[in-house]
Amino acid sequence: MKKQAHPQYHEKATIKCACGNVITTGSTKKEMEVEICANCHPFYTGKEKIIDIAGRVEKFKQRMAKAKK
Repeated sequence: MKKQAHPQYHEKATIKCACGNVITTGSTKKEMEVEICANCHPFYTGKEKIIDIAGRVEKFKQRMAKAKK
């Protein structure tokens, strides 16, 4: 195997979120910054909102109910 073919692996890389959460993990980058993480993402925090335009969600649910029959 050729030397210098693979990037350097950092065992204690840090990921910093805009909400202030810091995650330590392994990565080829030593530091990363993200805008959203599992601590502040609406899907994981339970604050998810579905914006229903013209009843599309309801129409989808009706189609799924028909398909199951």
